[in-house]
Amino acid sequence: MKASRVNPEEISTELVRWDRREFLRRLDDVLRVYVTAMGYSPGLIGSRRGFVAGHAQRDDFRAVATIEPATGRLVGIGYGYHSGPGQWWHEQVRAGLDRPAARYWLSDCFELVELHVMPYAQGHGLGEAQLRALLDGVKATSVLLSTPEGDTRAWRLYRRLGFVDVLRNYLFPGDARPFGVLGRLLPFDSPPPSASA
Repeated sequence: MKASRVNPEEISTELVRWDRREFLRRLDDVLRVYVTAMGYSPGLIGSRRGFVAGHAQRDDFRAVATIEPATGRLVGIGYGYHSGPGQWWHEQVRAGLDRPAARYWLSDCFELVELHVMPYAQGHGLGEAQLRALLDGVKATSVLLSTPEGDTRAWRLYRRLGFVDVLRNYLFPGDARPFGVLGRLLPFDSPPPSASA
């Protein structure tokens, strides 16, 4: 995958696919990117470690990472898996939808669990590159994600790539911030769904 230049540090980055083993080997780095990009306390890393490690065991797990080749430093991460009944996030979203919407969005869904770039490297296309690489070849018919509400780079990216509202101002247990749940049909060359789907 092609390298990018990122200011202000002028570091060279490389986008790579990670298997479960590499993801788990670099789990602390993954969690550092996560808490930094989301604005969470670093103390959250310990409590999230087991939870995120469990994600790597899910069906169709896939991960991509943006790294600095010279140092191996993790600059960005994206991962997800096939969403299904009994999974915490799947059940939360299903509970917020009426039956037709749940059937439409969740019956064959890839859950984009995390997509983050370190703040100093944001705004240079790394998030979009990670998202496209992560979803390339996914066999599900839809992709869903949740992101904090607000006019952020993440929201603008998802809108530009055809994601539409599935749920808005949704409160997940354990986070006081409202989230939007956004969805898109796959593959990316399929037309985006209408907002009323």
